[in-house]
Amino acid sequence: MKVLLTGANGYIGKRLLYLLVDRDLEVICCVRDASRFNHALSDHERVSIIEVDFLKEETLERIPEDVDAAYYLMHAMSMSGGDFARKEEQMAQNFTKISEKRNLQHVIYLGGIANDKELSPHLKSRLNTENELKKGNYNFTSIRAGIIVGSGSGSFEIIRDLVEKLPVMIAPKWLKTKSQPIAVKNILEVLSQSLFDEFTYNETFDIAGPDTMSYKDMLMKFAEARGLKRWIISVPVLTPRLSSYWLYFVTSTSYNLATNLVDSMKTEVIARDNRLIEHLKIELISYTDAVKRAFSRIKQNQLISSWKDAMSSETITKHFEDLVEVPDFGCFKDHKQAKITNEEHVLNNIWSIGGERGWYYGNWMWKIRGYMDKVAGGVGLRRGRTHPSEINSGDSLDFWRVIVADKSKKRLLLFAEMKLPGDAWLEFKIDKNQVLHQTATFRPKGLWGRLYWFAVLPFHGFVFKGMIRGITRETNVQLKTVIQ
Repeated sequence: MKVLLTGANGYIGKRLLYLLVDRDLEVICCVRDASRFNHALSDHERVSIIEVDFLKEETLERIPEDVDAAYYLMHAMSMSGGDFARKEEQMAQNFTKISEKRNLQHVIYLGGIANDKELSPHLKSRLNTENELKKGNYNFTSIRAGIIVGSGSGSFEIIRDLVEKLPVMIAPKWLKTKSQPIAVKNILEVLSQSLFDEFTYNETFDIAGPDTMSYKDMLMKFAEARGLKRWIISVPVLTPRLSSYWLYFVTSTSYNLATNLVDSMKTEVIARDNRLIEHLKIELISYTDAVKRAFSRIKQNQLISSWKDAMSSETITKHFEDLVEVPDFGCFKDHKQAKITNEEHVLNNIWSIGGERGWYYGNWMWKIRGYMDKVAGGVGLRRGRTHPSEINSGDSLDFWRVIVADKSKKRLLLFAEMKLPGDAWLEFKIDKNQVLHQTATFRPKGLWGRLYWFAVLPFHGFVFKGMIRGITRETNVQLKTVIQ
């Protein structure tokens, strides 16, 4: 049996792939950019990868004609610069259209619980996507889930940021809204076990965890699981806009995502029943146990996927292959190089850059730059990194995106996702003569881009010089600077 896994680079898709392979299914992973697919099973004999953008109809012909089933795990909520609801509707329509030319027997869609009378724009769009997918000529299963709790999930990371950073929280009144959070393990069990189960054909199911609680309860239970004492004061004066800014500045979420989350948090997310859970005989995990399981994975560096894997809209518009070759024409460059004697040590330092480790020099300046980026509506530094010493193409790394991470070729290339009047790359490469090359490249956009470069040029002199010294520390180095 062949199964199409859309959103294979996403938070759920990356994890679901393991379960589908365990069922001896042949899985076609559907991604926008194959160079970003760095899954541990990417070379598995039953796993193949195709590049498809469901907003571009011409790419849909790459979907095999003999595919038997599909998981629809796509959304556009984190995209900016456009109407995400319109994009989600178009993607669903294009999926339904191409399915008419395929042999699909079963399609499973993961959406959100939408039983409240007044739905947020996000939940309305999820419901609209479901209605569009129902029009297809296949057996359709809609699974509406509550808030997902698991290592790397958006809700988990936001709650974590709030609890661990704020001993006292002045919070908006939507913290009293009720919901039923569900462990990611239970989500994955439902998705994998529902495939080709006739009980699920042409049905809509709510799935939720065993605990009904307010968002305030979730924060306090999280704090209790972490052994932290926290105080929360709810006030009615925080408007949705102020609430969005509150989430945006305190947590690692983007402002666009924070706005959609705040809108959704005003809606109760309560399941009508759990009949699918009962049918599949799945043992539900409590909220507290789900939090503890998540931290167990984090401590063991077993984070398979994270919501932070999603690229910023600015990077989405560019193809990875277009970013691999750093341009020269019309660019400003800061190139520093150092003769090294301990290649392994230097490579390990490069592969550990950012996140908790920092940038080897002037971390306080990097933090200020991250704060400035947040004020300007960018991602800031709070995304950190998924693993302390491993990097893969497509990973987020503070306010950078990893474009190339090839240890065998001794090259790491980062692309800036911060707000800039132009495009920026940061590259580390060791040549055959044991010389480390560190190159910052900036391609300005218009006059403002050029003014920006010259404004920050004085800081580059010691920030980048200090960085290469930090990376090569404990080795004998000879520094040389070339600024163009």
